[in-house]
Amino acid sequence: MVQVQIWTCPREFPRCYTLAMHVRHRVIAILMLLAAVRPSLYAEHNNVILITLDTTRADRMGFLGSQRKLTPNLDALAASGIVFIRAYSQVPLTTSAHATILTGTYPQFHNVDQPGYPLSGGLPFAPEILRGAGYHTAAFVGSMIMQAQGGGAPGFDRGFDEYNANFHSRQAGEDRYSSIERRADKVVAAAAEWIDKNTKGPFFVWIHLYDPHAPYEPPEPFASRFRLDPYDGEVAYVDSVLGKFFERLRAAKLFNGSLIAVMADHGEALGEHGERGHGLFLYDTTIRVPLLFKLPGQRSAGRRVNSQVELVDVLPTILAEVGVAVPKAVQGRSLLPLMNQTTEKASEMDEPPAYAETDYPRAAFGWSPLRALRTGKYLFVQAPRPELYDRISDPDSEHNLASSSAAVSSTLAAQVTAF
Repeated sequence: MVQVQIWTCPREFPRCYTLAMHVRHRVIAILMLLAAVRPSLYAEHNNVILITLDTTRADRMGFLGSQRKLTPNLDALAASGIVFIRAYSQVPLTTSAHATILTGTYPQFHNVDQPGYPLSGGLPFAPEILRGAGYHTAAFVGSMIMQAQGGGAPGFDRGFDEYNANFHSRQAGEDRYSSIERRADKVVAAAAEWIDKNTKGPFFVWIHLYDPHAPYEPPEPFASRFRLDPYDGEVAYVDSVLGKFFERLRAAKLFNGSLIAVMADHGEALGEHGERGHGLFLYDTTIRVPLLFKLPGQRSAGRRVNSQVELVDVLPTILAEVGVAVPKAVQGRSLLPLMNQTTEKASEMDEPPAYAETDYPRAAFGWSPLRALRTGKYLFVQAPRPELYDRISDPDSEHNLASSSAAVSSTLAAQVTAF
């Protein structure tokens, strides 16, 4: 509350009185102006819903060009928001990628290289930052891999009022959905119930859906419909669950004013480059991810941004949109300028490079760790045998140019090391 004391003086002093009246009129005018702009200056923060789709390929999304018709509900959300066509994960592993999303820092900074590596208390962390800004905070995760207590993600519950992850080791006679994992409908139902109880004041909810992760076992009717491609069945099932969740938000009048951010933590290789799964390599099958933001009021709806972006950019974008200061330790950049600009950048050569790494080959097999840089038209992979690909003419990274373009390869190797 602003308290204003109006200075006055006796009427027998004309000059003094005239000055007092002038000051009084100026103050009244200022107060009227403040009243007029009060909604924008003091409005409550918008709700934030962060949805991470585990192990979900970008090329399965209709809003990114897929013709498989797996994601009608996400496609509809994308039409109400902004789609980033070229978004890249920093690590093809669940806990490390989520550490990047939630801290806005690169993996060599947050040091969550493998499941079980703790999240340092000194890192910027989305729930802690938002709770400090008055948000109610809750997380609903779909796998034991993200369990913060006695699981694969120690320290991830910091800053959450509720961290819903009560998993346990699988016992004889139990299926995995009642022990180490939950299907998407159970995760979303728990999140929706919590939201129903916390509509007073802004909330930040993180929903993590694990279903597209192997083994691929979609429930019916998706199991029958996608008998020959159960991975696609898992993606279609998750989309159907999210469609019901979005309808529930609309019914509760929470959809329009909320910021909804949807992304995959990483993709999935289905035989490309000899990889099945993820973690070993840094090609687009596991590093390129779907990323979209539905802004409050559907601002900039339908916009498609071709500029290269990273998952490290998610946290600063969320904070900038809801008007919360971005900590200096955050290493990503806000994507709001890209969302709001009216024309695309003239050249991709000015884009920041996209960095990725994986330590899993070393940790699991004693092989070399890998690092990659996507910059300009090139993908460079720093490995015992360096790899260089032209992303424009060779989007599937099948023709290694490192030997024939030694100067480019050497330059990018130096840039990876410098990064």
